[in-house]
Amino acid sequence: MFPNNEWILLLVLVGECLIFSLTGSNFLTSGNGFEITRLAVEIGLLALMMTPIIITGGIDLSVGSMMGLAAVVMGGLWRDGGFSMSVAITVTLLVGLLGGALNAAMITKLKAPPLIVTLGTFSLFRGVAEGLTRGIENYSGFSPSFLFLGQGYVFGVIPTQLFIFVPAIAIVWWWMHRTAFGRSFFAIGFSQEGSRYAGIKVRRRLNFIYCLSGLAASLAAIIYVAHLGQAKSDAGTGYELTAIAAVVLGGASIFGGRGTVLGTILGLFAIVILQNGLRLSGQPSELAGILTGVLLIATILIDRLTRGGQAASHRNVSSKEEFEVKNWQIGILSGVILAAALIVAGSNWLLVRSIKDERAAVGPTRVQPAAIPANPKKSVIAMMPKAKGDPYFISCRKGAEDAARELGAELLWDGPTDLDPAKQNEVVEAWITRGVDVIAVSVENKEGISTVLRKAKAKGIKVVTWDADAEKDARDFFINQATPQGIGETLTDEAARIMGGKGEFAIVTASLSAANQNEWIKFIKQRLAEKYPDLKLVAIQPSEGDRDRAFQETQNILKVYPDVKLVMGIAAPAVPGIAEAVKQSARTDVKVTGLSLPNMCRPYIKDGVIDSIVLWNTGDLGYLTVFASNALSSGAFKAGDKKLSAGRLNELEVVGDEVRLGKPFIFNKENIDQFDF
Repeated sequence: MFPNNEWILLLVLVGECLIFSLTGSNFLTSGNGFEITRLAVEIGLLALMMTPIIITGGIDLSVGSMMGLAAVVMGGLWRDGGFSMSVAITVTLLVGLLGGALNAAMITKLKAPPLIVTLGTFSLFRGVAEGLTRGIENYSGFSPSFLFLGQGYVFGVIPTQLFIFVPAIAIVWWWMHRTAFGRSFFAIGFSQEGSRYAGIKVRRRLNFIYCLSGLAASLAAIIYVAHLGQAKSDAGTGYELTAIAAVVLGGASIFGGRGTVLGTILGLFAIVILQNGLRLSGQPSELAGILTGVLLIATILIDRLTRGGQAASHRNVSSKEEFEVKNWQIGILSGVILAAALIVAGSNWLLVRSIKDERAAVGPTRVQPAAIPANPKKSVIAMMPKAKGDPYFISCRKGAEDAARELGAELLWDGPTDLDPAKQNEVVEAWITRGVDVIAVSVENKEGISTVLRKAKAKGIKVVTWDADAEKDARDFFINQATPQGIGETLTDEAARIMGGKGEFAIVTASLSAANQNEWIKFIKQRLAEKYPDLKLVAIQPSEGDRDRAFQETQNILKVYPDVKLVMGIAAPAVPGIAEAVKQSARTDVKVTGLSLPNMCRPYIKDGVIDSIVLWNTGDLGYLTVFASNALSSGAFKAGDKKLSAGRLNELEVVGDEVRLGKPFIFNKENIDQFDF
C-alpha cells in the first residue's frame, strides 16, 4: 500500500495536526481545512506533473518562470489586446504547451541534460515575461466572473479551485499507476536504454510529460492570477523549488525510477499545513523554511534506514556504493540549506532581541492615563509590513510594539520577507481563520489584496491600512503618514531647490505596482507642471525595495541619461543604494534626495552625496497604527470621529476615513545627528 514509505508522511501529517490544533487558533475547523487546500492548488498542479518527470530521472526548473510568462501573456491579451478572457486563457494554455515542447525538443532531440535545459529556460521564460512588461507592468481589474475561479466559494464553503485540482489528482493517479503508458515512466527512470530494448518509445513519452508540465504551469498561472487579482512577471517565483521539494518529500527518487502521486500529495500537504499552522500559532514565517528542511532531512534518513536491508540484498557492491554516495550528497545539500535557514532565523532573532534591549535601555514610556481607552478585552492586532526585512518597517515595528505594550494588546507582526502581494494574501487568510480582532496592512498591491480584506470585514474583523492604502471599501480607516500631495510636493520642492529650478532628474521607486508610491509620483508630476516647467523627469525605475537593485538601476540611469543632475529615491533602501552608485561614479555634479531613514543615509549626507531626505517619524507611524487599531476594536474610535487620542502623540486629526500623522520632515547635514532611527 505504501511502496515508498509514504506512511512516514502520514505520521508527520497527523503530528502536525495534533501540534497545531493545540497551539493554533481555529486550526481544526472546516474553513481552515478548505483554506489549506486553496493554498495548495497552484504548487500542487506543478508538483503533479513534476512527479512523472522526476520518476523518469529528469527535472523541470522552468515551471515557476513559465507561470510568470503565462500570467503576463494572459493579462496583456485581455487588457491591451482587447481579447475576451476565454481567448486569452486559450492562448495562455498554448503558450505553456509550447514552452514545454521547447524543453522536450532540447532534451530528447539534442540529448541535453534536463537540468541544464530547464535551467536555461528558467531564465529565458522569466526574461521574456520581464521584457514584455519591462518588469513593472501590472495587469489588474479582471472581471468578477474570472476572479471567482481563484477567490470564490461554491455553496459558500468549497473553494472553486478544488473543482480543478481534485479531478487533476484523480486523473494523474489513474494515468500513472493504472495504465501501461504511465507505468512505463518507472522503467525509463531505472534505465532509458533498457526501456528502448523493451519496446518503450522513450522519446515520445518524454516529449509528452514535458509538454504537460508546461501546460500545468500555464493552468497554475491562470488560477494564480484569479486568486491574487493581478498578473505580473514575478508570478510563480520560487514555486518550482517548492514543487520539487513536495515530490522528493513524497518519496520520489531524484535519480529516477521511484515515486507515487499519493506521496507527492502527502508531501505537498506536509509543507502547506506546516506553513498554515505556524501562521495560526503566531510563529515567525521563517520557521517554515527551517522546519521544511528538517522534515526533508528526517524523511530521507528514515527512508534510508528502512531501505537499508533491501539495498544490501538487491544491489551489488558497486551500485550500493554509488547509492550511498548519492544519499551522502543529498544529506550534505540538505544540511547546507538547513544551516542557511538557521542563519536567517538567527539574524531575525538577534534583531528582535536588539530592539527589546534598546527599549529596555530607554526605559518604560510614561503613558497619559486619559489616552488609553477602557477596554477590558485584550485586543489581538495583526500588523503586516510590505517586507519584514526592510529597515523602514523594522523601525515602524519598534513603535508598534511600544504601543501594544502600553495598551496590553497582543501584537502579531508577520508578512513577506520581500515585496510579494501573494504572500500578503496568504498571511491575511491565516489571520481571518485565526479570528484576530484587527488586521492592519501596509499594502503592496491594492487590487490584489482588497478582495481578501473585504472577506475579513465580512467576518466582523476590523481592517486598517497603514503606510499604503487598499480600496476604500476594503478597510475601515487608513493611517496616513502624510498626505500623498504633501509628500509629492515636498519632494519636488527639494529637488527644485537642489537643482536650482532646472535640469533633468530621475526617480528610483520600490515597485511600480505600489499604490502609495504611484500616488506620490502623480503629485510630483503635477507639481512639476504647475510650478517647475524647467525641471524634466526623464526616468522612473523600480528597485523592488532592494538596495543593490537601486544601485544597479542608478548606474544604468547615469549611463543612459548623462545630463541627469539629481536622482530621487522614494523607497527607504533605495536612497543609500542610489548614493553609493553616485559616489562610485565620481559624478560630483549629481545629487541625491528622497524618502529614507536617517540612520541609513547619515554617512552619505555627511559626505555631501545625499543633500537631504524627506520622511516622518517611522516609529510614531507604527505606534499610531496600533493605537488606532486598538481604539477601533474597543469601539472608542468609529466612523465620523474628527479626532483620535493616541497616547504620547496626543490628539491627531481624522479627515474622513484617514488618520493623519502630520507633515513630512526634511533631514539634512545640519540636523541629521539629532535623530536615531
